[in-house]
Amino acid sequence: MTDVLPQPGCSSKAGREPLELEESGSERPRNTGARLWGRVRNKLLRNKLDPQTVETKNWHTDVIEMNGIKVEFSMKFTSRDMSLKRTPSKKQTGVFGVKISVVTKRERSKVPYIVRQCVEEVEKRGIEEVGIYRISGVATDIQALKAVFDANNKDILLMLSDMDINAIAGTLKLYFRELPEPLLTDRLYPAFMEGIALSDPAAKENCMMHLLRSLPDPNLITFLFLLEHVAEKEPINKMSLHNLATVFGPTLLRPSEVESKAHVTSAADIWSHDVMAQVQVLLYYLQHPPISFAELKRNTLYFSTDV
Repeated sequence: MTDVLPQPGCSSKAGREPLELEESGSERPRNTGARLWGRVRNKLLRNKLDPQTVETKNWHTDVIEMNGIKVEFSMKFTSRDMSLKRTPSKKQTGVFGVKISVVTKRERSKVPYIVRQCVEEVEKRGIEEVGIYRISGVATDIQALKAVFDANNKDILLMLSDMDINAIAGTLKLYFRELPEPLLTDRLYPAFMEGIALSDPAAKENCMMHLLRSLPDPNLITFLFLLEHVAEKEPINKMSLHNLATVFGPTLLRPSEVESKAHVTSAADIWSHDVMAQVQVLLYYLQHPPISFAELKRNTLYFSTDV
């Protein structure tokens, strides 16, 4: 038996039976189910999984029972390259799969509502959660949140307050992954790849700041908002800047399908070159002193991206 952990692209779904009553007749705490799922998820991460189970494309079903509550869960594994694939969308309703400029214009906001609300909830009760943004949420919970945000349901805030925090973090990541093009744009992707490879620190600084100034305002403001959020509380949640860059780098930079064909030729290339560079780009900005939108816009120094 070989130790095999679920990859970042693994999906999971779980069905829970109604909570039973204690022998005393008192109802279990309403968050018992969420705590139980957390224990199940942690157990899955620690368990030795059959390599054949990992390699199959089928769902693997199991049941775990704890304290009178039975949890039936299904899981399957997807390859890393498939989990990073950006799914294009032509729809203009809702927020998932819609251009960020369209969403912010419709909402008359600088940062999309879904980003602001998910970040607010994570900062309220999840920023000190060990492994936040690395540990996957329940797929069905994430899809439920996606549906209410797309429908602009009036119960969004109530649903957020009751939802497992890892599902909220997963919904935020899914939003960025389903953008028609990456937050840092297809147009600037080659320049980001070239800029991060510069060896001269001053040239790299000029180039990387110029690239930020070149982003459309909704993209830039949202990116700076996310940067400020994810870099907090590292000593408590054990999410180092490198871990955060690994989680968010490909999500924010991975080009759309058409654009990516010009940069990668195989799944091996994705992980040996492009993804590593995407991680390094985000890590650069995470390690940089706080970046102000107003300061970026005031700085009119021209620096060519032809490096």
